[in-house]
Amino acid sequence: MGQTYSVSLEKIIELHNLEVVYLPKEAEKILITTAEINRPGIVLTGYTDYFDPLRIQILGWTELGFLLNMNDDEREKALGYWLSLRPAAAVVTRGLEIPDYFVEACKKYEVPLLKTQEETSPFLAALIAYLNKELAPRITRHGVLVEVYGEGVLITGESGAGKSEAAIELIKRGHRLIADDAVEIRKISDKTLMGNSPSNIRHFVELRGIGIIDARRIFGMGAVKPSEKIDMVIQLEAWDSTKAYDRLGLDNEYANILDVRVPAITVPITPGRNLAVIVETAAMNNRQKKMGYNAAKDLMISLGMEEMQPQDIEVDVWQS
Repeated sequence: MGQTYSVSLEKIIELHNLEVVYLPKEAEKILITTAEINRPGIVLTGYTDYFDPLRIQILGWTELGFLLNMNDDEREKALGYWLSLRPAAAVVTRGLEIPDYFVEACKKYEVPLLKTQEETSPFLAALIAYLNKELAPRITRHGVLVEVYGEGVLITGESGAGKSEAAIELIKRGHRLIADDAVEIRKISDKTLMGNSPSNIRHFVELRGIGIIDARRIFGMGAVKPSEKIDMVIQLEAWDSTKAYDRLGLDNEYANILDVRVPAITVPITPGRNLAVIVETAAMNNRQKKMGYNAAKDLMISLGMEEMQPQDIEVDVWQS
């Protein structure tokens, strides 16, 4: 969780189709390490407390108009307040014409200067979303991630539990594979986890007795997806006759992944159980619960039984 990730300015330029006005060195060597963005209005007045130079700086009509209304001495001083702090990069939006004095100031303090034709707010939103994903805290764990009826389902369990076989059956039933064997999980926000496959094993599935297959080539492009939000976790484990499994689903089980609580269930495995159908049903039931309907509670009410107070239970899905 303490590791810092980075993305090169070159990738940002390519993805957002930015025009390069000035670069002090190669864009691939300029690394961005924070998803926070800043508009430097107040810094131009001389208030530099709490300024974070690691942030990309965005300038629109307001900032350029503010500079335009200054005389030469005031403008030089204002740009000095800001650019002397060496911000990571500056981006001018709306395709606005960049004055020569602004370009020269960026060259003086060696601050990368870029330009976009996009309006300020849409560009800010797109850039923040991209940086949140690229710089998010992450872990890689053993499991299978599939999209089932629009729900991202992370299947965990010991090796040989049948995770990959269930994934293949789900693909045949029209669902999509995101990752097999290794799932890279990123914490996009305090409530959202996004899963994807490491690039070197993307679309590959290991089936014991058959070997490695390429799901994209066998089942087509519609059978795979690059990433998906993790909506629930299904943990597969060998049937234990001495263990009491939840038969009603009144209690709420959660898996704690990167300090985000994700709904979870434990499915005991016995010969003959159709794991694909179980995963499909679990995904649809999880969707119903998110929409406010709980079948177990409804049954208790229809039977005239006193509604039980559900308990929140945290489960360990990485026992293997």
